[in-house]
Amino acid sequence: MRVIVIIAVWPLIALPSAQASAAVNVILIKHFMFTPMDLTIPAGTVVTWDNEDGEPHTVVSLTGNFRSDALDEKDHFSHQFTEPGTYKYICSIHPKMVGTIRVLERAAGLATDGSTKFHAK
Repeated sequence: MRVIVIIAVWPLIALPSAQASAAVNVILIKHFMFTPMDLTIPAGTVVTWDNEDGEPHTVVSLTGNFRSDALDEKDHFSHQFTEPGTYKYICSIHPKMVGTIRVLERAAGLATDGSTKFHAK
């Protein structure tokens, strides 16, 4: 009977780690910083910036690829990165706040271990 209970509970214990991996594509804006400042993702990924500061901030690409409105505390902005490359961005209100998104090209097919292959373009 105890073995059945342990097996039934095990999948519930594994859920938090699956949820944590989904949060990898969130960049926090806090203490006048983007965290993480550098993020590498596969093409097609949506990145979300969450403002947790008491001050307004923006997310502005240096090459004009994306631009948020002013984000007040608890506001967020999302952008899908479809093209491989390096995207540098700043807060236009506080230009010392900087970050970089590196987007890798998704290679066709799957690796033999079932994971998706990615490589830099």
